[in-house]
Amino acid sequence: MPTLAITNFNLVCSTLGGFITLFGLVSYLFKERFYLSEALISLLAGVAFSPHAANFIKPLEFAEGSQQSLDTITLYFTRLVLGVQLVLAGVQLPSKYLVREWKSLALLLGPGMTAMWVSSSLLIWALVPNLSFLHSLAVGACVTPTDPVLSNSIVKGKFADKNVPKGLQKIIIAESGANDGLGYPFLFFALYIMQYVDDSGSGQTGGASLAMQSWFAETWGYTVLLSIVYGAAVGWIAKELLHWAEENRFVDRESFLVFAIALALFIVGTCGMIGSDDVLACFIAGNVFTTDDWFRVETLDDSLQPTIDMLLNLSIFMWFGAVCPWVTFVKNDVIPIYRLVPLGVLILLFRRVPIVYAMHWKIPQIEEKQQALFVGFFGPIGVSAVFYLYISLEFLAQVTVDGVMRNDASRLAEVMRVVIWFLAMCSI
Repeated sequence: MPTLAITNFNLVCSTLGGFITLFGLVSYLFKERFYLSEALISLLAGVAFSPHAANFIKPLEFAEGSQQSLDTITLYFTRLVLGVQLVLAGVQLPSKYLVREWKSLALLLGPGMTAMWVSSSLLIWALVPNLSFLHSLAVGACVTPTDPVLSNSIVKGKFADKNVPKGLQKIIIAESGANDGLGYPFLFFALYIMQYVDDSGSGQTGGASLAMQSWFAETWGYTVLLSIVYGAAVGWIAKELLHWAEENRFVDRESFLVFAIALALFIVGTCGMIGSDDVLACFIAGNVFTTDDWFRVETLDDSLQPTIDMLLNLSIFMWFGAVCPWVTFVKNDVIPIYRLVPLGVLILLFRRVPIVYAMHWKIPQIEEKQQALFVGFFGPIGVSAVFYLYISLEFLAQVTVDGVMRNDASRLAEVMRVVIWFLAMCSI
């Protein structure tokens, strides 16, 4: 007797496939006429199919009822999407772009990111009740990087071609790619001080000196610098191997086109194994891979990479719609909704706009005041913020006293989960 097999696998395949198919039929209408991003549309679809509505997508069941497993799945999903997106971002940039435009990027990544971190932290400190400034620095660090996934929506398509100059598009891509991997120093500066100094360093030994030693050695040395070296080495070796294979006619067109995506998967996996910054390594590898502009020019008119990129983006934002803790925005012990909503508005207005506007006259790609306001306002918080959220939660789970998570770490984890998810949803 035939029976219905309404399993989670079948439901997810049907839901995801059906949504992408229906969205594809009207995608041009939504994106090019209504100027609605695929991120927003897929997020709303995720909410509609989530346990909060139709209950077709059941994330907690996929994780066998474990919130910790669900957090791990979300972290790995964000790593995958960011890795692919950042290799492709690096490939899109012209030859040696990071070297030629180092002055503009240095401003955006140095004083720019620092000001975004401080301004975000001050707003969070002011509006979240009973939160120390140190803890607000950790929360602010997660929303400091601009999201490369959402940034793509403002540098591609009909609107971008008509209104955003090519030079401005490239600097937005370069900044969002580089600063996404440079969020680690800001985040772990606060987390290490919290671990070893806050609450008198309960359960930990070493104090402030060990906190700073860990920050310089582990965060700057092992996480950031090693990832730059590793990404550059892998990108260069991959470029040389592909040149050799192409010259000897060993590689077919399909394998050639998918090479950059395979490179992203390799770096995400290997960097994950050694515990370095796979996000930054992917971006550096993409840049070095196209140092001679050969691969970029060869794949300029190809649609395979953008297609895979789109599928990943639609999937991740549907997942966000399903796993986002929507109910906690209203019911939580962290911040009331009448403070949370103004916080979202103020972050969008003051996190990035003032510093970009103040520096725009030193950045050649930003030629007008209107462009400065555009670049400042459209520096979205999205996949990267969720990525750093779960990196933080993973770290905080290890701050324990007698095997139990320390009170200040538990409080910070609760604040981060509510505030960062809300700010990410506001930006989408």
